[in-house]
Amino acid sequence: MGAATTTIRGRRAVPWLVLGLWIAVLALTSPFASKLADVQRDRAVDYLPASADSTQVAKIQDRLPGGETTQMVVVYHRDGGLTAADKATAADQIGEIASAHRLAARPEGVPSKDGTTLMYPVASTEPGTDEEKRDQLVGDVRDIAQGEDGLSVDVGGEGALATDASEVYNSLDGPLLYTTAAVVALLLILIYRSPFLWLVPLAVAGIADYLSMGVAYGLNQGFGTSVSGQSSGIMTILVFGAGTDYALLLVSRYREELRRVERPYDAMAAALKGCGPAVLASSGTVAAGLFCLLAADLNSSRGMGPLGTVGILCALAAMMTLLPAILVLLGRRVFWPLVPRYGSTPKARRSLFAAMGSSAGRRPLTVLAGGAVLLGALALGALNLPGSLKQEDSFTSKPEAVAALETLGKAYPERGTQPISVIAPTDRADAALAEARDTPGVDSATRGRSGWGSPRSSEAESGGGWTELSVIAGSAPQSAGETATIKELRDRLDGSYVGGPSAEQLDMKDTNARDRLVVVPLVLASVLLILIALLRSVVAPLILVAAVVAVWGAALGIGGLVFGPVFGFEGTDPGLGLLSFVFLVALGVDYGIFLMHRMREESLKGTEPAQAALIALRTTGGVIASAGLVLAATFAVLTSMPMVQLVELGFVIAVGVLLDTFLVRTYLVTSASVALRRKVWWPGALSKQPAVGGDSPEPVAEPAGMR
Repeated sequence: MGAATTTIRGRRAVPWLVLGLWIAVLALTSPFASKLADVQRDRAVDYLPASADSTQVAKIQDRLPGGETTQMVVVYHRDGGLTAADKATAADQIGEIASAHRLAARPEGVPSKDGTTLMYPVASTEPGTDEEKRDQLVGDVRDIAQGEDGLSVDVGGEGALATDASEVYNSLDGPLLYTTAAVVALLLILIYRSPFLWLVPLAVAGIADYLSMGVAYGLNQGFGTSVSGQSSGIMTILVFGAGTDYALLLVSRYREELRRVERPYDAMAAALKGCGPAVLASSGTVAAGLFCLLAADLNSSRGMGPLGTVGILCALAAMMTLLPAILVLLGRRVFWPLVPRYGSTPKARRSLFAAMGSSAGRRPLTVLAGGAVLLGALALGALNLPGSLKQEDSFTSKPEAVAALETLGKAYPERGTQPISVIAPTDRADAALAEARDTPGVDSATRGRSGWGSPRSSEAESGGGWTELSVIAGSAPQSAGETATIKELRDRLDGSYVGGPSAEQLDMKDTNARDRLVVVPLVLASVLLILIALLRSVVAPLILVAAVVAVWGAALGIGGLVFGPVFGFEGTDPGLGLLSFVFLVALGVDYGIFLMHRMREESLKGTEPAQAALIALRTTGGVIASAGLVLAATFAVLTSMPMVQLVELGFVIAVGVLLDTFLVRTYLVTSASVALRRKVWWPGALSKQPAVGGDSPEPVAEPAGMR
């Protein structure tokens, strides 16, 4: 009795020890979590390709005297034509701007041919931290440049567009977190039908998110990991989405064990033993897939890899340690009013997933072929995806910088309205300037600042550093003509770098194409290896990977059918294909692991393979559906954000998760498993093991998580 009493007391102490450990961890990370917003950067260089010309231009400009140049365009417009008073007002306001700020040169007005518009290019080299200097300058210029009596004044250009984008990203943190938490809370209430239970996983997810912020800040300080508004927002989505998925699986299994085991501690131990390997494997798969983004050359994609991995691992740690401890301490009463009594048996009933399994079991090849045709047809919609997204089309609403760009595009269709930045070695600057002026498609070129500061070599130091050139193309921004001019400049100006907003967009598009060729095979290989190790099979992992790739294609196809015709988007973010692939493959395999792991459990008992597949679907279908709805809903939160690239990414992933949950997992993977029978486990030992339980199993109750 003494030993037993000691054991019981020891078990009772474990949850309290875990809770105390988490309190200590949060106390240590709290000072760092609150600083994550301070290191968040959304400058162009934080998103650009690491090795591209445009990135080197941005880095060198940052090191030239005065720091990074802030390029703006002040646009004065009147529909009926500018009056003399309008021009006088413009001159006075530009003079006030020049007096209040240090500019690279005195702005000169450029009138449009139709007389409706007057633009003043403004370039400032004032000292200060990059984003603070830029945002304050843009704000001051907008305060000075004001229109009245029908005269419209908009401040656009690269600097103003960056400020507007930064304001949007900075405003995401609060709304994104609150909206995500509200969506998850609503779904958990509907799933659990309990006034208390939903609070526990939601609170634990919030704690995991807070921990991930502290760890992300530590990575930034220790290893220089970039943190952007996009990557930190995705990290929050992953913590709540994936974390809630793990909680649903654990709580569902814990509820089952409470009916068979008297003590909550022992029931939780059994639940962790039963679902722990699947959760560990699924989180490992997602983390490995996201970590492959480190091989990307695009800064925004590469920075998202570590932050996404941090989010997944923090969610895993919280849901596998803190959540079990809290549930054990609260006991059975947390499930009220549907309390799982010890020794009780849930009411057996034919569930939706039993019906789905029956149809897949009767005609597996027909279901498999039909599903494959449907996914293939949907994937064809990807051919209708709009072209690359331009900077001015990146917002769902129209900020001032975009209004300025639209006015410029209409008023100056015959020329460029934003400079192409060229950085040339100072000892060859005059020759580069002459060569730039002779380049086909160039309207004008002027010489700017000079100084030291190569970001990656001492190439130009012997010649006196670097000199900035400002080139205006004869074609509209981001048009085919301007793109040709940029390429021509890069071919002609040997030893120089060509950047600026349009060059940045071009480099992003080219780098994304390169990253897809590198990252996609890495993701597929890493996910496949983890699945082979977990399932001890080659065929089953190949089925799961092929299924998620098909889902990705279909989700992109649906995006192609709605982005332009329904949403009115003018372009597609160049990184959409790669990021949606990584997330859908890594996250989609999660549900395949839950299903296949249960199927393997049944097969190890000797159940005939086809029956094992149907049992796995009936016993995990409810929790997989719940998890899929939660994950899709969390990513769907991104569709309410004011950035087109976030809306597109959230839509494609949400649609893909729903397709994966309700079509691929329930029908196609189950049908393939039924059709292949024991071959699904080839070449593992299960592919050769004779069945000892070939009779049809008794009806299995729908998982408690869905009741």
